[in-house]
Amino acid sequence: MTLSIAVENAAGTKLAETDAAERATLVYREPYAPGDRIRFTVPEPGYYQVRVDDAIDESLVYLTAPEFTFTVPFEDAAIPYNPKAFTGDLHLISLHPATADEAGATRNLAVNPIDQHDEEHVFPHAHANAETRNEPVFFARNAIDGITANVSHGLWPFATWGNDSRDDAEITVEFGRPVDLDEVVLVTRADFPHDNWWTQVDLTFSNGETQTVHMEKSDQPHRFPVKAEGVTWVKVGNLIKADDPSPWAALVQLEAYGHNA
Repeated sequence: MTLSIAVENAAGTKLAETDAAERATLVYREPYAPGDRIRFTVPEPGYYQVRVDDAIDESLVYLTAPEFTFTVPFEDAAIPYNPKAFTGDLHLISLHPATADEAGATRNLAVNPIDQHDEEHVFPHAHANAETRNEPVFFARNAIDGITANVSHGLWPFATWGNDSRDDAEITVEFGRPVDLDEVVLVTRADFPHDNWWTQVDLTFSNGETQTVHMEKSDQPHRFPVKAEGVTWVKVGNLIKADDPSPWAALVQLEAYGHNA
C-alpha cells in the first residue's frame, strides 16, 4: 500500500514529492505560483483523510479513483478560502486512510472543504445549475465547505452558493455511494436587509422522493428530519422567496446527517 503527495507546476513538473505506506505528509517549502496543483495518489478507491493546507480543515472524502489533483487557487478562485491558506513559503499537506469508525460514523455526510467546481472523483461534491455571475465566491462548493458564518456576504468566511436570483435554481450534493440520511440542515445567509430569505424549498433525493420544507427569517440553522435510505444525492430546489424587496437569497451550508448505507 503506497500513498503519495506531489506538488506540480502548470507544466506538470514535480516540485516536491513524498510517499508512505500508512500516512503521507509533505512539507512544501516554496511559495505557490499560478497553475500549481497538488496530486494525491492512493492504492485503491475508498475513504481518506486529506489536508490540502494547514489553514483548511482536514477532509474525510470518498474517492472513486486512485488519483486526483487539487488546483491551488489564485485571485478570484482564492476568495472563498481562508486568506491564510496557500500563502507564504511553508505548507503542510497530508493524506491517510480513514479508519472504519471514522468512515462509518453518523455525521454530516455533505461536508467537504476541498470540493472543487468540476470535480468528478472526490465526494461529497456539490454542483448547481446556476451560480451568481459565475463567480467562485458564489459556487456551489461553498455550501459544503463546513463554514457557517452567515451575517454578511462576499469575502471569506461569508462565501455562499448564490443562485443568481433564478427561481429555477437547484443545488445538488452527490455522495458518491449510497447513504442513509435522517436530517438535512440548511443554513441560509442572513445579511439583512441586504438579503431576502426562502420561505419554502423542496428536498429531493435520488430515490425520487421529495419533501417540501418551510423556513422563516432567521440566522439560525433550519433543521428538517428526513428518512432517505440508500440515496446517492440530495437536491435543494423549487426555491420560494419571501415577499421582500431584496432579490438576494443565498445558501451558506447544506448539511446532510446520516451514515453509509
